[in-house]
Amino acid sequence: MTILDTRISTADEEFLLNRQAYDQVVADLHARRRRAREGGPPKARARHVARDKLLPRDRIDALLDPGSPFLEVAQLAGEDKYEGVPPGASIITGIGLVSGRPCMIIANDATVKGGTYYGMTCKKHVRAQRIAWEHRLPSITLVDSGGAFLPDQANIFPDTGQFGTIFNNLVRMSAEGIPQIAVVMGPCTAGGAYIPSLCDEVVIVRGQGYMYLGGPELTFAATGEEVDNESLGGAQMHCSVSGVTDHIAEDDRHALAIAREIVLDLGEQSSPRWTQGESLPPRHDPQEIYGIISRDPRIPTNTREILTRFVDDSRFQEFKPLYGDTLLTGFARIHGYEVGILANQGVLFSESAMKATHFIELCCQRDIPLVFMSDVTGFMVGRTAEQGGIAKAGAKMITAMASANVPKYTIMIGASYGAGYLAMCGRPFNPTAMFAWPTGRAAIMGPEQAATVLALVRGQILSSEGKAWSAEEEEAFKAPIRREYEAFQVAYNFSSNLWVDGILDPVETRDVMGLMLDLAARVPAKPTNFGVFRV
Repeated sequence: MTILDTRISTADEEFLLNRQAYDQVVADLHARRRRAREGGPPKARARHVARDKLLPRDRIDALLDPGSPFLEVAQLAGEDKYEGVPPGASIITGIGLVSGRPCMIIANDATVKGGTYYGMTCKKHVRAQRIAWEHRLPSITLVDSGGAFLPDQANIFPDTGQFGTIFNNLVRMSAEGIPQIAVVMGPCTAGGAYIPSLCDEVVIVRGQGYMYLGGPELTFAATGEEVDNESLGGAQMHCSVSGVTDHIAEDDRHALAIAREIVLDLGEQSSPRWTQGESLPPRHDPQEIYGIISRDPRIPTNTREILTRFVDDSRFQEFKPLYGDTLLTGFARIHGYEVGILANQGVLFSESAMKATHFIELCCQRDIPLVFMSDVTGFMVGRTAEQGGIAKAGAKMITAMASANVPKYTIMIGASYGAGYLAMCGRPFNPTAMFAWPTGRAAIMGPEQAATVLALVRGQILSSEGKAWSAEEEEAFKAPIRREYEAFQVAYNFSSNLWVDGILDPVETRDVMGLMLDLAARVPAKPTNFGVFRV
């Protein structure tokens, strides 16, 4: 493989200005993460601890193997969507090692509105399940929730991807032999009681965990029967009378210790399908990426310089380097795992789309995961491009990408507009995981393009009516359109809506990808059957 060199001078004034700007971008990312990690307000956290409960993140720490990493999924989901709900939508999801085995952890945060489920809470829970399903990860749900947030029922109750889908996924994963474990550490009311009930094994904490379809108040209102929490749905009753739960624990730590024992007895893990080579750090400091990304979003990033600071030993075997050079394609390793990388170096032409099609086909034949590094304003337009078959070439690239059954990962490192967003394995094509850097952005088109297109349409309407508008009137029309698109396109809007699985600091990306590839290595390969390629 070729060792990538660098032409960047870290002493250059432009580099230093870019780095200073990106330092502020990263500081903002970490401030948002701190807000998510805090959970609910101080009063709610103090009340939680006063009940002899561990805080949700302390529960996760106690469950995980000491010193092991925890890859949080959708940490900023729901940010600024609900009043009084911090980023995270009242639930924590992520992948970590439990008794030496990778598991998906799903933990309600009762310090945030009692751990109730909003629409985004459901979407995040379901997304975590889908990741666990695809990687055949045991799921451990730490249940402490007041159930559905009733005013948001349209986003919770009737549709796929909402609360009922959580139940469906639990059953389907269990049917495929993917272990489902629940630890009941707080209330489980109404439909919420079915989450542990549908799991393979259930641990419940005495005097703290309760499960019932209708609580004492509802029971009295419906039947006139007076009953307390313990006899209606407490740990002793469910473990000795109803049989709904399997293990009784005296407190949170005891319950988590039992969960670790359950995982220890889940049987053998699958053998890796790929041979992992030696993990070699890049030859150039990944933190230099901060100075490579321009502080002016209109200036694209040299992705070759990014790769130099991203892949093992800065080695990259480029495929078709002289053809379709607005798209870099080639083979590299990340933490010892071989990958096929597609990284934008400008707008997509027919040649770059054809190159991508060929390269994706090679990776599917060789069972090599694909990594899409997206920084593209779209496909080339104009008479020459259209007559040259740009739509046909783009369709081939999309057909190859959509058909590929190897693991696919997308990282939005910069702009990702229009059909370019889709062709570089955007969210509608179900990448195995999709992340963004803080400066990533995506929309149907860029703000200025959108404003110009809509202004042209408006101008044609006025002209047909025999009217005209001044430059000032046109600008007044375009300004709010720009603002709307600028607000929509930012990475934090995509993370809040869970259109990406997380926002990564560029220097974290390599380790996150190493973890994801290690998980994918333990999943059987799937054959790829390509759709029809238009010729």
